[in-house]
Amino acid sequence: MPMLPILYSFRRCPFAMRARFALLVSGTACELREVVLRDKPVALREASPKATVPVLVDVDGTVIDESLAIMRWALAQRDPQHWLTPSGGTPDDMLALVAQCDGGFKRHLDRYKYPNRYEGADALWHRAEAAAFLDGLETRLRGSRHLFGDAPALADMAIAPFVRQFAQVDAAWFAAAPWPALSAWLSALTASSLWASAMPKFPAWQPGDAVVVFGDV
Repeated sequence: MPMLPILYSFRRCPFAMRARFALLVSGTACELREVVLRDKPVALREASPKATVPVLVDVDGTVIDESLAIMRWALAQRDPQHWLTPSGGTPDDMLALVAQCDGGFKRHLDRYKYPNRYEGADALWHRAEAAAFLDGLETRLRGSRHLFGDAPALADMAIAPFVRQFAQVDAAWFAAAPWPALSAWLSALTASSLWASAMPKFPAWQPGDAVVVFGDV
C-alpha cells in the first residue's frame, strides 16, 4: 500500500465532516484515525498543539489543522465536481458565506445547543439570532437548488453539517420554521451517497492498530 496522508477525525464533528466530504469528492485517500475527544491520542497532540479535529498530516510531514484548509488542499489536487468554481459565484463569495457560518452562526448554535456550558446563555435568544443566518440561506435557496448554483459546491458542504446540527436540537421546531427551501436542501444533502460515505463508524484509533483507509486508493 502506498503511503497515505493521515486524517485525525471524529465522526460527528461538523468541522471534520466537511473535511471528509472534500477528501472523498476529490478522490484523495487517507489513513483515517478516529479520535475520542475526551481521550485524544498523543500523536494528534504532537501533530497539532491545538489537538482539535480535523488534522491532516501529509506524507511529507506537512500538517494542515484547519478544516477549510483541508478542503481547499484536497480540491486543489482534483475537483471533478467543480466545488471551487460554482456556476453562481466565486471562491471568495463562498468563503465569505462560510465565514458567517463559522463566526456568528456557530457561536449562537453552540449556545442554543449547549446553554448549560455558557454562563447566562438564553437558548431561545441564541436560536433566534442563529435563525437570521438561516433566513439568508433560505433566500438564496429559493433562487437555486444549492447555495451557489444548481449543484453542490464547497460552501454547501462546509455549511450543511452545522445546519444539520442546528436542526437536530429541536427537530419539530425546525420542521415548522418558514424554511422549505433550506429543509429540502438539507434533506437532499444528508440523503446523498457522498454524505453516507463520509459517515461510517470506526473504533477509536490506537497506536499499532491496522490502517483504516478512507476513500479510494
